[in-house]
Amino acid sequence: MSCIEQMKYEILLERISFKEAREYIEKNSDEVYYVSPGYKIFKDYYIIGIPPIAMGAKGNALIFPYTKPCHGSFVLSIEDEDSIKEINRLRETGKGKVTASVKKGKSPESSRAPLTSYGDMWKE
Repeated sequence: MSCIEQMKYEILLERISFKEAREYIEKNSDEVYYVSPGYKIFKDYYIIGIPPIAMGAKGNALIFPYTKPCHGSFVLSIEDEDSIKEINRLRETGKGKVTASVKKGKSPESSRAPLTSYGDMWKE
């Protein structure tokens, strides 16, 4: 798959800031994972944004920010076989995971993945 726009997706929010996308995903997902800019999903799509970048799972749907140059940032939801694979991959890594019980306790700051420098991100 070479383009998110070729997938069947639902737009949950449009033309928003990275912060608004993160907050929406944190509040509307059963599970939240934090990834660094450049994290790859659906084999060849890179997540871009200001860290920490939240990615959520709600049932079998993957909820994530999508930035389209000249159009702004969106929050998309995709529910298909590929989204299930991506959610499972996030669960396996488990980095920066926040469960629903932690979200309700209003302590997302302590459970976020530590911020890394730009240089450290590209060492992986």
